[in-house]
Amino acid sequence: MSTHSTRKRRSLTLAGAAVAAALTLTACAGGGAGGAAGAQGGGLDVDLSNLATTTEPGTQPVDVVNWNLPYEPLSIDPWFSFNYAENTVIANMCESLMRMNPDLSTSPGLAESVATPDDTTYVYTLRDGVTFWDGTPLTPADVVYSLGRQVGPETPSYYNEYFLSVESVEQTGDREVTVKLKQPDALFEQAMSVAAGAIVQKAAAEAAGEQFGTPQGGMQCTGPFALDAWKAGKSIDLVKNENYWDAELAPKVEKLSFSFIADESTAINALRSGDVDGQFFYLPPTGLGQLESSDAVTTTYGKSFVFWTLASATEEGPFSDPRVREALLQSIDRQAVADVVFQGAAIAAPTLAGPDYWGDRADIFEPAWSEFSAKSDPAKAKELLGEVGDLSKPITIAIQGSSAVHEQTANLLQAAGQAVGLTIETKVVPVEQYGNLYFDPEARKGIDAFFTTWYGNVTDPLDVYQVFTEGGMSNFGNYTEVSDLISQARAELDPTARAELTNEIQAKVTEDLPWMPLNYMPTILVQNDRISGATASVAYLYYPWAATIGGVE
Repeated sequence: MSTHSTRKRRSLTLAGAAVAAALTLTACAGGGAGGAAGAQGGGLDVDLSNLATTTEPGTQPVDVVNWNLPYEPLSIDPWFSFNYAENTVIANMCESLMRMNPDLSTSPGLAESVATPDDTTYVYTLRDGVTFWDGTPLTPADVVYSLGRQVGPETPSYYNEYFLSVESVEQTGDREVTVKLKQPDALFEQAMSVAAGAIVQKAAAEAAGEQFGTPQGGMQCTGPFALDAWKAGKSIDLVKNENYWDAELAPKVEKLSFSFIADESTAINALRSGDVDGQFFYLPPTGLGQLESSDAVTTTYGKSFVFWTLASATEEGPFSDPRVREALLQSIDRQAVADVVFQGAAIAAPTLAGPDYWGDRADIFEPAWSEFSAKSDPAKAKELLGEVGDLSKPITIAIQGSSAVHEQTANLLQAAGQAVGLTIETKVVPVEQYGNLYFDPEARKGIDAFFTTWYGNVTDPLDVYQVFTEGGMSNFGNYTEVSDLISQARAELDPTARAELTNEIQAKVTEDLPWMPLNYMPTILVQNDRISGATASVAYLYYPWAATIGGVE
């Protein structure tokens, strides 16, 4: 389960004439490609058909790498790691039983192997010789604690939905932990490669209690970088773990220091001046062109699970009607959003889950995905609305305050909707309150939909569509048409059969549009030219992306 809000302050401004002109733009790619052949917008030359997974590893030792985050994390306990900045830090500290690699595949992590004697049993054999930063050995008790605290309906873990089928987590040997499920669940198996499967030291977590993972409570994990100091409001400092078990990922960087520059202009100036050595952007910053043209930094676009969507949040009114949702989507040019709002650094999305989710089942997913189009069809929009009847009640979309991306996308939707007979109003929600829309039904009262940058966590489109499970905490509009199919697909452990079921789910969701697919967003990695090696794909949220950074001669 992922719940992600857009927290960055943004200062992008578009003249009204530019917005109007964008409505006349034509998508540059036909069919289901949705712009995957590449896009050049906003003066940028971005090849979105050839996204990276890695950058050339640096070869030289580095004393300090200064990395920026778009906001200060609330916690660096994996239990609470549901967002970009949090996971960017945690990925270098806390490791999971399995490991997501930069190419979005998985391999053994803290577990050297996993056996499945039957469809509801996973037996993890832990690596010998792994220690926490304080020198104490990793034990099955730490694994039982780390997984067990996420089991049960009352747990506050953001990864709880991966544990719904877990019946027990027990130590079954000196280096062995066995997880028993009530029923087969393919997403549980895959989630052990992301923060859901991250292991912390039981003793440290219990000693710190609710302060574990905060500036006051500290952290204890096994990764290549250890927490040195968290200076609230200023920085989070990590240092090289001299006793790290994986020699191939032994850091060349002695100290990794995170700053919290929220203002994009300030962050970009810091990158260009060398005060900051790198940053990941999940949305194109306003000054992307400045970074592209700078001789001081290198900008890399990576494979990503992130997509830009309008999520339905109501069961009443016009927007509860799938025909109205489809009409609104058919009225807008998604490539115009990519070109104008996102400066060409985005792909028009025909579905919610894009090609980077397909893994080794592209042969099953690609033909089904190619049946969908990201092109607009205003004539069809008007035809659909002609079937609906009374459209006098406006559709209210929540947008995040201080976010020009929200504002400008809403402007495009308003203009396009008006052209086919829909009235769309916006409600500005302050940035500090926007996250409440994800968790609090009261916060969603009076709105029909809201924008979100969302991502699944594992390389499987089912991980995106499982949000539409009946009663799911992220099923904001209580869309239930595919809930039974989702349960069937999660219980299907054969990858081909599961992919075919997922295609059925995708077809129904894309027909009914409980969430409207707008754009796929590549990872944007910026590194100062004195360093190289950071992971370029969305795996940076779970893989020790800084372990391969080194100096450039």
